[in-house]
Amino acid sequence: MEQRRAHGKSHWYHETQARNQAADVLPLVPEAAHHTDRFLLDLTLPPHVAAASQPWLEVSRQLAEQLFPDNVNVTRLNTFSAYERLSTALTVAQVFGVQRLCNHYAARLAPLPGPDSSRESNHRLAQITQYARQLASSPSVICAQSRQQLDAVGLTPPDIVLITQIVGFISYQARVIAAGQALQGLPVRWIPGMPMQDDAPSALFTSPSGEWQPGLDTVEIRHASVEQMDALARCLAQPALESLAPLLVWDDALLEGQHALLHSLPVDSILASLVSLLTARINGSVSCFQQNTADADLKAAALEGERALQRWSTDKPLLPALIQATQLMTRAPDRFSAAQFTPLTEQGLSGEQAFALLAWSGICGWLNRLKIGLGTVSADA
Repeated sequence: MEQRRAHGKSHWYHETQARNQAADVLPLVPEAAHHTDRFLLDLTLPPHVAAASQPWLEVSRQLAEQLFPDNVNVTRLNTFSAYERLSTALTVAQVFGVQRLCNHYAARLAPLPGPDSSRESNHRLAQITQYARQLASSPSVICAQSRQQLDAVGLTPPDIVLITQIVGFISYQARVIAAGQALQGLPVRWIPGMPMQDDAPSALFTSPSGEWQPGLDTVEIRHASVEQMDALARCLAQPALESLAPLLVWDDALLEGQHALLHSLPVDSILASLVSLLTARINGSVSCFQQNTADADLKAAALEGERALQRWSTDKPLLPALIQATQLMTRAPDRFSAAQFTPLTEQGLSGEQAFALLAWSGICGWLNRLKIGLGTVSADA
């Protein structure tokens, strides 16, 4: 079956099957493949915001280059091709609906040769696409069976870590771009009929649970390279990466980049805790929710729902605006606009502080998806 690119949809609607047409159709925005900045995709920020955000934006650009290089060497352990990387990125970008992102990955994917049209290749790409779409749009549905399905079509543990990293990174990139567009007051362009992400079932958070456990083989210390050992030594001291590091170190350079990103993004710890709690609740990351240092009243309100959160924040003018902005950004970044950004600055945050907090919500969503995609929380209290 051929890959199908539907006309009239900016040529970034993407199906999973390999294509074998003689002449590929170019995307409607071919120049989107050639952005100088492969993270912000040449989105211009106000000078004061760009200067304050430079450290973490530079790390983000490096991560984009690491995940989506122009050439990829496929090996026995790392079988994920350049086509599969960009195909996965486009699938996730479509879920979030941020057009600048969709145009970029569609334009980069279009000229690449697809895999052969055999049943095995189609099945592999279909499973990759299904996993990416589910982890992006409804993270809480991912389970051990999802990983087993990827293993069954030939993906190795490093491959499964990589695809999960790609989904998480694109979720982060989509939210930073959405925040930057809202900061600039650019109009929202979302596709009618695009669904908004539903909150994870509250039942996930009600039973006593134990520690997060990896669901894949980690790097064995006796086989680890010097670079992997160095990355582990640094990242095990970072609370957000401590449990994930033995898995993420399959790609030690990428793990080092995540560690640098977490250290370079300046956010107020109290506000950051609120943002991370809300993203974990919506995405269904029980581990991230449990590890959050927020007070018990806030955790209870987050589980109870909107009205309880409103009551909890009623005497703190900034918090309702931050709650609303974080919730919409987590559920539907394509709908995020100046209507949600401006209240943050009206309640006392600077433009760069608000931008950083919204970027933090994207990082939290990335971490949520890593925890959900790569492991489980044990049933023991």
